[in-house]
Amino acid sequence: MLFTDGACSGNPGPGGWAAIIVDDGIERVVFGAEPHTTNQRMELLAAIEGLAAIPGRRRVDLHTDSAYVMNCFRDRWWEKWERNGWLGAGKKPVTNRDLWERLLRETRRHDVVWHKVKGHSGHVMNDRVDALARAAIATLQSRP
Repeated sequence: MLFTDGACSGNPGPGGWAAIIVDDGIERVVFGAEPHTTNQRMELLAAIEGLAAIPGRRRVDLHTDSAYVMNCFRDRWWEKWERNGWLGAGKKPVTNRDLWERLLRETRRHDVVWHKVKGHSGHVMNDRVDALARAAIATLQSRP
């Protein structure tokens, strides 16, 4: 299982992402931060880096509270984007294309089953990964 979340202090602003990987009862955490970003980019990076940290090809139950990420895969937006040369609504370039392409590469490497979690609703793992993403932002302030 994979639980992911991104956070931003301001949007845009400093941001953090985190993922908790649970494999055979063993947990691993990956996280990171960027000084100037958006919440959507952090949500995408959490899923990308979480999937990238899982070796080989696996079935992965990915849990996210991001409607942005979830809807893309549930409604298969990416198929239309690829067909249309990465142009979205109004023939405008898809926002965050660089990260969407990375996420697609990772999802094609695994068998991903998407699960939408309601954020800030008392879901223990979502609350934990949210706290980790927010803590990642604090690492930016501790850098010299």
